[in-house]
Amino acid sequence: MLKILVRLYLITIVTFSAANYLVPVVVIGLFNDRFMRYNLEQSRGFQSLLNEQFHRVPIDQWSALASSLDQRFAPLQVSLIRIDDMTFSEPEQKRLRNGEDVMRLGDWGTTTLGVSPLDKQWAVALRVPPDPLDMNLLFWSMNVLIGAALLACLLFWLRPHWRDLERLKQTARYLGQGRLSERTNISPRSNIGELAAVFDTMAADIEHLLNQQRDLLNAVSHELRTPLTRLDFGLALALSEELPLASRERLQGLVAHIRELDELVLELLSYSRLQNPARQPERVMVSLDEFVDSILGSFDEELEAPDTVLDVLMHGSLERFALDPRLTARAVQNLLRNAMRYCERRIQIGVKVNPEGCELWVDDDGIGIPELDRERIFEPFYRLDRSRDRATGGFGLGLAISRRALEAQGGTLTAEQSPLGGARFRLWLPTVAETAVS
Repeated sequence: MLKILVRLYLITIVTFSAANYLVPVVVIGLFNDRFMRYNLEQSRGFQSLLNEQFHRVPIDQWSALASSLDQRFAPLQVSLIRIDDMTFSEPEQKRLRNGEDVMRLGDWGTTTLGVSPLDKQWAVALRVPPDPLDMNLLFWSMNVLIGAALLACLLFWLRPHWRDLERLKQTARYLGQGRLSERTNISPRSNIGELAAVFDTMAADIEHLLNQQRDLLNAVSHELRTPLTRLDFGLALALSEELPLASRERLQGLVAHIRELDELVLELLSYSRLQNPARQPERVMVSLDEFVDSILGSFDEELEAPDTVLDVLMHGSLERFALDPRLTARAVQNLLRNAMRYCERRIQIGVKVNPEGCELWVDDDGIGIPELDRERIFEPFYRLDRSRDRATGGFGLGLAISRRALEAQGGTLTAEQSPLGGARFRLWLPTVAETAVS
């Protein structure tokens, strides 16, 4: 709000100041003759009285009379001046020789100098001096008060806008976090009421479409498991009988394909469950070193390969940390499988805890990931190129599931360049208050 208020106030005050200066200049310039006639008419009586004072005395006393009037009329300045004085322009000198008064205008069309001819050589001039310092200060104080009043009015006008815009921004943030039932609930009488109504309608449509997509995915996945189980059971019965070797190999290949499909269905169900905002993570306090050991224990057979080296780096004192063991373990397991699939010889796991949260990374020395694709790899079923195809295993859902598992806990998962030369997957989980940990 402060940024909007400052910008709007600066625009308003600059516009007001510029208009306050330029508008009088333009108007007086356009209607200069009318302003001049008006001021001449207003000062005609006063100038006539001055002239009578000079005409009552001889010419040789005009100078003394001018000095006397100057003291009496102070701070106005009365002086005797020659018509051919260089301070007068040619048109002004011509008017004075013709017996006409001369007037000069200042700001806002006010008179700064009035000159009346006394004869063909002399004229009496009445000058209005500049305002004194205290009056200037009062004038600028009034401008400051006007600016403060404008600021108060802008603040009063802007506050409901800011409140509604903050509510709109917060609702958008909640929708981005998966809370699809959130709405702005901004009154239609608000100045952004129509915008809020369109936003709420859009949010409802998005919620409806995503729920339909999720329900369809769940339904299809559940329905697929039944015929797949029947096929697996039927093929198992067929394999239990005496069959020619070629037929047995073909049936075993079909069994492998069916089990691959069943694994794909399980992955789809897992991904669909993580998309459900109603499922809240169950954060508990765990010992990080024991947690990492338990994850590595499920990879004992794969890690026994003699050409693969696994390093585990524990930075500092690893205290207990609050996380969802099931979701976090699933994410780390997927990243380890990915690292084992594409590494050359070395994998490295690192863990570091600080007051803000827990950082865990998985490095490999494989082919790495191009920088332009480091976000797209977290999209479901996205594959980089033929070097990472189905032949290496997996369905393209592992990284998507891992990111969803971290985001469900308020964390992040990103891909970077590894110091080992391959890819680094960096997990980050923020610290939560102990009172919020179940």
